[in-house]
Amino acid sequence: MKTTAGKLSAWFVATLLVVVFLGYMTTQVIQPAYVPGVASTGPAGLTDVLFYVLAAVTIAGAAGVALSRNILYSAVGLLMALLGAGSLYVFLSADFVAVTQLLIYIGGVLVLILFAVMLTNRITEVNVSNTSFGSFGGALLGISVAPVLIAVVTLTPWPARAPAALAPTTALIGNGFLTKWLLPFEVASLVLLATLVGAVVIARKEIKAD
Repeated sequence: MKTTAGKLSAWFVATLLVVVFLGYMTTQVIQPAYVPGVASTGPAGLTDVLFYVLAAVTIAGAAGVALSRNILYSAVGLLMALLGAGSLYVFLSADFVAVTQLLIYIGGVLVLILFAVMLTNRITEVNVSNTSFGSFGGALLGISVAPVLIAVVTLTPWPARAPAALAPTTALIGNGFLTKWLLPFEVASLVLLATLVGAVVIARKEIKAD
């Protein structure tokens, strides 16, 4: 009984703090600094609609990863989020980053996660001892972060300029990797190699223990 009363008190205090924070951000930060923006320059075109569709797919995939209780559905949501993020890189003329996102994160990491999920036959028998704060705590955290993000989006003086023509960036990135950024590139390769060797050593120890 005391534990339940303590939890209720903690949730009440957390909710009160979130309400106070929302009121402060709205009345003292966002409203005084808000300046009505300039009217739209014209109707939304196909590029604008495609951007918002890809952004919605990315957000929906990320929400599926965080909210789904099925790990397989979470992996599918991760696929949507990574695919949407990779597509958004195309709008930034970052062709190399978009293809890297597709090949490494979707074609490598996500496929590896799916194989691990499908090949683990006792994944439902795992006893998770680290319990989370539940949906209520996550909702409070999301509500607390929302006004900060809104303030950043609405109050930041984003520079407006005409988009440049699409141009490939792979040649510049390749030259940078082999000239100016050669040492950091090789150090990152050694770190990844050490991580791979460490994973193999740990896996061999677990096999011997079994």
